[in-house]
Amino acid sequence: MTDLPLSARKAGPAPAGDFREMVRQFTPNWFGATMGTGVLALALNQFPLDIPGLHQIGRVLWMLNIGLFVLFTCMYAARWIFFFDEARRIFHHPVVSMFFGTIPMGLATIINGFLAFGIPLWGNVALEIAHALWWLDVAMAMACGLLIPFLMFTRQDHSLEKMTAVWLLPIVSAEVAAASGALLVPLLQPDEAYAVHIISYALWAFSVPLAMSILVILLLRLILYKLPNRDMAASGWLALGPIGTGALGLVLLGGNAPQVFAQHGLASVGEVGLGIGVIGGVILWGYGLWWLMLAVLKTVRYSREGLPFNIGWWAFTFPLGVYSLATMALARVTHFSFFSIMGGVLITCLAGFWLVVMARTLHGAWKGYLFFAPCLVSGVAPIEPLKKL
Repeated sequence: MTDLPLSARKAGPAPAGDFREMVRQFTPNWFGATMGTGVLALALNQFPLDIPGLHQIGRVLWMLNIGLFVLFTCMYAARWIFFFDEARRIFHHPVVSMFFGTIPMGLATIINGFLAFGIPLWGNVALEIAHALWWLDVAMAMACGLLIPFLMFTRQDHSLEKMTAVWLLPIVSAEVAAASGALLVPLLQPDEAYAVHIISYALWAFSVPLAMSILVILLLRLILYKLPNRDMAASGWLALGPIGTGALGLVLLGGNAPQVFAQHGLASVGEVGLGIGVIGGVILWGYGLWWLMLAVLKTVRYSREGLPFNIGWWAFTFPLGVYSLATMALARVTHFSFFSIMGGVLITCLAGFWLVVMARTLHGAWKGYLFFAPCLVSGVAPIEPLKKL
């Protein structure tokens, strides 16, 4: 593949069957499909009713998710190898660059799947793989959570009127890693478990307060400038992501806290952690309910105008998925049947969303029109060399 001048190429979507152009137009947005597929696999494995075959379906989806993640990683790596000058323009784009956060979040669903599906298949090997991948995920999540906002501060053109919930994507990846760490803790040796547990609390704090501040600004933006355009309709669901993941992380970390801290002479701290997990999880769940109902109202409003399909529709899945997992975690810790019922309803809705979005994604990928890099559109200035930061 020879890197031709941008002026010699079309800026529109890739033609059907043109794999070279698909690679050139490939962006991190596609990793949203791994987030949605992975979270559905995990949610089906926790469905409140004992339905035969759900665990097996979840395992198949998890394996499919690994395949998708590897494929997307290869395609995106190929873009950087063969179209480097164009690939780096993403750092200047105020929307597409936000989707770097989908890469560690997609990887986190695979890590969690190794614990839920891999250990029964491969035993301790799956745990070792998950543990190693978790550290990689932490590094990527922290990089996204710091460097992408820094680019927003220094290189990109943003305004309150143009703001959408995609601003959350690079920030939220750290709290997703925190929730994955909480799942790892009970399976590790005491010293390793203690380290992962403490780091996971720090990762939660690295993300959640920032995400909550963005939600405040997002609410102001909606009041002042009304709803975003139809192309960004699905982004309204993204607000549910940090709230659901924040609740899930608190509940899981709180559940681990008594044993982990007691093993290190801090039993009283562990009991506090458990209480914070339950109460904090319920509070965040209630906050998330408001954003969930708002997302439903906005979607109904948009649907009257006609919703154009794009790869951003995967935003309908992951936020709802983590909110579903948080609901099921609260059901287990509180023994409150309301959460079990709500969890079942939410997971069912998630499965419906996934079927629709996956079907349309496969069609769009086959036709080629979903492979479109907005940062290549004429008029977007190329990014300056990174060494000038």
